[in-house]
Amino acid sequence: MVLKPERSERAFRFDYLGFIMSVNQTKDIKQFFFKKRWWVLTAVLLAFFTLWTAEFEQANTTSVLVSTLRHSTPLVLGAMCGLLCERSGVINIGIEGQMLMSAWGGFMVASASGSLLIGVFAGIGIGMMMGGVLAGISVGLRGDQIIAGTVINIAAIGITSFFFSLGRTLPSGKAQVIKLGPLADIPVAGRVLFSNKPITFLTLLMIPTLWFLLFRTKWGLRTRAVGEHPSAAETVGISVIGMRYFNVIIGGGIAGLAGAYLSLEAVGSFERGMTNGKGFVALAVMIFGRWNPIGAWGAALLFGYSSAIQTQFQFRDWLTNDPQFIGIIPFVVTIVVLAGFVGRARPPASIGQPYSRE
Repeated sequence: MVLKPERSERAFRFDYLGFIMSVNQTKDIKQFFFKKRWWVLTAVLLAFFTLWTAEFEQANTTSVLVSTLRHSTPLVLGAMCGLLCERSGVINIGIEGQMLMSAWGGFMVASASGSLLIGVFAGIGIGMMMGGVLAGISVGLRGDQIIAGTVINIAAIGITSFFFSLGRTLPSGKAQVIKLGPLADIPVAGRVLFSNKPITFLTLLMIPTLWFLLFRTKWGLRTRAVGEHPSAAETVGISVIGMRYFNVIIGGGIAGLAGAYLSLEAVGSFERGMTNGKGFVALAVMIFGRWNPIGAWGAALLFGYSSAIQTQFQFRDWLTNDPQFIGIIPFVVTIVVLAGFVGRARPPASIGQPYSRE
């Protein structure tokens, strides 16, 4: 069958347009990779470095990735606590103290009651109480927010050290791994993503949930408005003080969950100063993630990866004559990240500024 000239011309035109669109798409892809070339190069180098430290074995590679996720969990929880507070305009440097107190309180309650679930709720409750103290000083009394957070950190160290008692254990042991059916049998990814403990799974669900609430709901819009322009938010009927109280207390509960994770899921016991600076690293994670839950998770994975590599170095007996050097790897990463990205990240406009209706 011979095509009519008009139809053949139309077919040629469609083919030409399809060719032009494919060329444009190719150009867009090339431009995207060119703009993100340093990120792509970094990802490739990290992948190669991971395989090298794992001796190019699947079991070792999987262990590094599992350890990365495990170390990142308390960091991203602490970062979500910080971003909830700072998106509302309240600086929270007391995350370290909130996590430490919750780890101690959750462990003590779980040890006495024999229930890990009750211990987790106790940890969350203690974190919310500490958040209430921070909100009372910073929002209610309009005190200096840095000093308020410092007081919480110092008080947490003193209280947990004074009431610390040796010999306490968890009758039921620490939380056990939950496997999500056949998904847990997938090589590498199954053990990393689908074979974890309860708080880890809960954290993975909380990250997109908080992002959705923060950027797609009325509460999130009000939270961001309170942190950016509290006076303007007040004029349209938003209670700035009420929003700040609510968010700081909820943030404290998330930090409490991070503390419960440390004592009830990761370690299974409580030790003096067991947070070991994780609350302060969580602040760096929050800044690196640009006050965004998804970004904070990516940053937490980077810091968790540095801790996992530290552990891998110890397993392979690298730099065993200088254990202090291995121990500072996560904190060196923290300093480098803060030095390189703090100036580029824009915090909420009214962060750290007490608000008064007068």
